[in-house]
Amino acid sequence: MVSASEDTRPVIVGTAQLTERDVDPRDAMGPLAMLGQMANEAASDSGAGARALTALDAIAIVDVAAWRAKNPPRVLAEALGARPGRELVSGVGGEAAIAMFNDLAVQIAAGRSRVALLAGCNNLRTLRRAHREGVSLDWKTDAGSDASPEVFRETLPGSSETEKHYGMKQPTDIYPMFENALRGRRGLDLEAHRKRMGALFEPFTKVAARNPHAWFPVERSADELTTVTDANRMVGFPYPKYLNAVLETDQAAAVLLMSASAARELGVPEDLWVYWRGGADAIEAAWWASERPDHGECPAMKASLMAALDRAGVALAGVDRFDLYSCFPAAVGMACEMLGLEIDDPRGLTVTGGLPYFGGPANNYTTHSLAQMCLELRAGRGRTGLVTGNGWYLTKHSAAVLSTEPPGAALESAGAAALPSGMPSEAVPVVAEAEGAGTVETYTVTHGRAGPERGIVIGRLDDGRRFLANTPDDRALLEAFVAREELGRGGRVRFDGERNVFDPS
Repeated sequence: MVSASEDTRPVIVGTAQLTERDVDPRDAMGPLAMLGQMANEAASDSGAGARALTALDAIAIVDVAAWRAKNPPRVLAEALGARPGRELVSGVGGEAAIAMFNDLAVQIAAGRSRVALLAGCNNLRTLRRAHREGVSLDWKTDAGSDASPEVFRETLPGSSETEKHYGMKQPTDIYPMFENALRGRRGLDLEAHRKRMGALFEPFTKVAARNPHAWFPVERSADELTTVTDANRMVGFPYPKYLNAVLETDQAAAVLLMSASAARELGVPEDLWVYWRGGADAIEAAWWASERPDHGECPAMKASLMAALDRAGVALAGVDRFDLYSCFPAAVGMACEMLGLEIDDPRGLTVTGGLPYFGGPANNYTTHSLAQMCLELRAGRGRTGLVTGNGWYLTKHSAAVLSTEPPGAALESAGAAALPSGMPSEAVPVVAEAEGAGTVETYTVTHGRAGPERGIVIGRLDDGRRFLANTPDDRALLEAFVAREELGRGGRVRFDGERNVFDPS
């Protein structure tokens, strides 16, 4: 519990977002330029301008892919003329920005900080274009000190060596396995499930089409999103291209957070204030995706969501707007399952348009969702919003509640939430060399441009032990594997000297 006086209530007072589209890499903004512009625009948005930047006592930077600055907050602080006492960088993960934001808010509520900046950017579009075109990028990495920043929650790799051996290397390999498990949880057939995925994400495209910062501001129908075509090829069954997050963007965002007393002293009008009401985060006890006890549920996700609402003193019915982390349909669908939300909830499930359509700027998406939620609430489109984050493969979870209505004097600390009782959470070990009859728990077939390439199966042997396997490398088998329901399918597992192979009966 954090005792917050009226003066130390944390308020977001300024936001900024940027999308830079297809600029020649020789002219494109680098990380420092993007972060500097976001800081200045957030300060300007608050009305405090440069005074807010010189008052900064904390700068938190979300991990920027491929920027090798030793101390990113220090580099930015020097550019801004700021001298913060606290310099943070996040670890890798889509939950990191919200978790770090919650921590900044707690420090303000406790009176240990007064003015803090959270900022991040993604420059993967420019980086990859520069690589293809042989352009050298001059991204400043040096600061006037060798001091290293505080690393906010370093993280483990997302996939184990065993998982990589079987092809579970990328989000496009792994999220489909959760999606297929969710189909089984809901008792849907393949066609009904395809329609449900389209119905889930069609409204996201409508939001993106109205968002000036969206990378793909194109409204698409549910059928267009889920029908496989040359333009919308299958990537990892059951996801065609249009259902996948897009990481290759150039985007940036920032939020400026202050204590109420600092906001008053700096002349920030109260009609710009959006209060932090509470937050939480949690990590699945089974870190590796292949070892989850049930791929149709996420105990730590439920824990973070319920704890954030409880700490904010807000019931689910009292939330007016949502931005649920949306890298793939499974992430949104799982959050709906854990919250008890319908996918067509009239309040909507995104304020940005979601990672496949707004854009998935690597670790920094949720800084955009925090910024956009503030804009929605300021504009009177709801009073209270819930923003969520997800890192790796439904592994790490975070949530924050924002509101135009102030909290009470006692704010619950953010941070780890206890896993709920009644839900299995402990890791299920995977048998290294599996032999015998087995049953499919979940699966996917990964695709290249020429068609299906690899079948991946998680299942149980008849004695209850978990196995991870590939199917035989047979084109006809793989095509059949995506044409019919394979959940609960029986077959034989054998170890061929290099890997487990599941042959369906």
